[in-house]
Amino acid sequence: MTGSVVVVAHGATVPAAAVGLLRSSAVYAASDVDASVFGVPPVTEAPVGREFVLIAGSVREPTAAALIAAGASVVAAPVPPLLEAAEVMDTLRSPGGCPWDAVQTHESLRQYLVEETYELLDAIEENDREALREELGDVLLQVLFHARVAAEDAVDPFTIDDVSRALVAKLVGRHPAIFADADHVATAERQELKWEELKQAEKQRRSIVDGVALGQPAAALAGKLGQRSGRAGIPLDLFPAGSAAAAQLFRIAATARRAGIDPEGELRAVAKKFAADIRAAERAAREAGVEPSTLEADGWRKFWPAG
Repeated sequence: MTGSVVVVAHGATVPAAAVGLLRSSAVYAASDVDASVFGVPPVTEAPVGREFVLIAGSVREPTAAALIAAGASVVAAPVPPLLEAAEVMDTLRSPGGCPWDAVQTHESLRQYLVEETYELLDAIEENDREALREELGDVLLQVLFHARVAAEDAVDPFTIDDVSRALVAKLVGRHPAIFADADHVATAERQELKWEELKQAEKQRRSIVDGVALGQPAAALAGKLGQRSGRAGIPLDLFPAGSAAAAQLFRIAATARRAGIDPEGELRAVAKKFAADIRAAERAAREAGVEPSTLEADGWRKFWPAG
């Protein structure tokens, strides 16, 4: 061996190309890996001024970074991009990382999760593939960020790995026809009903409205309540009554969802079309030499787009 070598490990796994190097008599573990896993002493016991092999979890570990800066070679397996994203988030949140990232909490990050979700919805509605890829990444960032914050909780910490394990267990548990010997579910509609039954039992819900996210947009909330109540056999005449606008809006949204229509999506589409019509009318007015701010009702009708 000529010169020190940094071997980048992932958990207890090292790259195949590094197996021969680990037979050296001078192999040490960096501060970010468990020395006992590899059966080697910690790097604090490495002789000063001599070449050695360092097993590190990241090239950013202080000793690894110093060796690399001094000319040490690196042996590392390609890092899966998803794992690399988690590692970058960990670095940003760790001491010496980003000051802004370091002080964020679940509460302070809420607004960004909402914003990124709506930007993702815009990309989907616009069928913009490039924006879709970017916005999915931004939503993934929020997942990684919240998981990293959760890992620091003093009472109930959990990591992104715990989140992933819970997700896998949920997906497998809710698809017994695929991962177990349960009866096959023939249709998407029947699958939705089966999911509700499984969730009801899994979470020991006592009410059909348990688990409905009350913080979602009002039209979506009304639609979800309409759907749940419909599955339970609650008739339409028990919907909120009266001529108040709120009650009427609830009935419209809830009834639409029972009919298989997404009230939030439909309302959003109409609102976006209205905004586009306003822009078109303003543009037409300016082309005619009229400032839109001076328009009154008849003026707006004159320049309003057809259809």
